[in-house]
Amino acid sequence: MKPDDLNFRHLLYFWAVAKEGSITRAAERLGLSVQAISTQLGQLERQLGQALLAPRGRSLTLTEAGRTALAHADQIFQLGSACATRWPSRRRAASASPSASPTRCPS
Repeated sequence: MKPDDLNFRHLLYFWAVAKEGSITRAAERLGLSVQAISTQLGQLERQLGQALLAPRGRSLTLTEAGRTALAHADQIFQLGSACATRWPSRRRAASASPSASPTRCPS
């Protein structure tokens, strides 16, 4: 798999299912259908070549690969959030001083 094959939405949907423990609850949280979430999860698992979730009764549990993928997803979303909040929005940027604007994302 090439890095550009990874779809942000696939990762977000997986992350929501992992956090909720259920496709149904993740679909409700994201405002999507269960089928849409299931389809995206299947695509992600095929791309990675690994099962990320395994059924356990009426809920899902993370596989070893799923735990690793979740740790990566947590990092990706934390970095994305830090990057998005690093710069003021366009509305706030108009009133901000030029020196207040950072030049790069935090590492």
